[in-house]
Amino acid sequence: MKKVLSIAAAVTAIALVLSFAGCGAPSNEPVRKPSSVSTNPPVSEDTQLPGKQEENIDKEIQAPEKQEASISETALVEEAGVKITAKSLDNNGFMGPEVKLLIENDSGKDLTFQCRNVSVNGYMADAMMSVDVVTGKKANDSLAFMSSDLELLGISTIADMEFSFHIFTTEGWDDYLDTPQIQLKTSAADTYEYTFDDSGDVLYDENGIRLIVKGLAENSSIFGPSIMVYIENNSDKNITVQTRDVSLNGFMLSPVFSSDVAIGKHAVDAITFLSSELEENDITTIENAELSFHIFDAAGWDTIVDTEPIIITF
Repeated sequence: MKKVLSIAAAVTAIALVLSFAGCGAPSNEPVRKPSSVSTNPPVSEDTQLPGKQEENIDKEIQAPEKQEASISETALVEEAGVKITAKSLDNNGFMGPEVKLLIENDSGKDLTFQCRNVSVNGYMADAMMSVDVVTGKKANDSLAFMSSDLELLGISTIADMEFSFHIFTTEGWDDYLDTPQIQLKTSAADTYEYTFDDSGDVLYDENGIRLIVKGLAENSSIFGPSIMVYIENNSDKNITVQTRDVSLNGFMLSPVFSSDVAIGKHAVDAITFLSSELEENDITTIENAELSFHIFDAAGWDTIVDTEPIIITF
């Protein structure tokens, strides 16, 4: 079952990546800022929103000057008959930067290797990796990132990466080894300046978790407009953020949105609507959105909070 879910997730991720370049909106698309945000009951237009950052509302993510980063050959995992070695960093891979890996399987079992909880420079990032290795064999593979995904996050140079490996039996899909988080620093780590653009209107700021709406990105693919959201997780749990009861201009819709954010990490993600749904409801211009967020513990699925309905006016 886990492998089926992983494959389904991978197919969905690839479809989303190819359709709207990583996190829901191409980096060259304009973002329309919200004019107001309120919770029910609505606040007046003269009311200062808690946490609203007027001085930063028009600030865009600015990528620092690009540096040529590299890594030293590093053993990442060496236990239970499995060895994974980071060989090099290719900054000019087919779709973006790639960490070249050598995987050795002497476990006595045929195994499948995947990655989880990936972040780059403190931002959660999608990465592609899934490889089958028969016992007694080796494989060269890559942990691959999308350039468009990194550009959206304002990352031009990879300073450090964090991730874990999920390893399971290829035939029975039984868990074999889940590694702890691994940090891999590049040659740029010591000089890189870490910045996180939290400009926008605060939607939620409790329990060590912040949600900020950055604006509306207009797409041109089958995946239509996206509400861009910044997420900051300073809680003591890995979290998943999803939406509930979403409407645009008063019409109920079913957007694509589920964002995993590890402890101490940041994310920029997109609540993405299907163009076909907008057409079915004769929505040509988005005037307002109403929604709530369901935030839960990514490990145990225990609910952390279900927010009150939030109204965003564009």
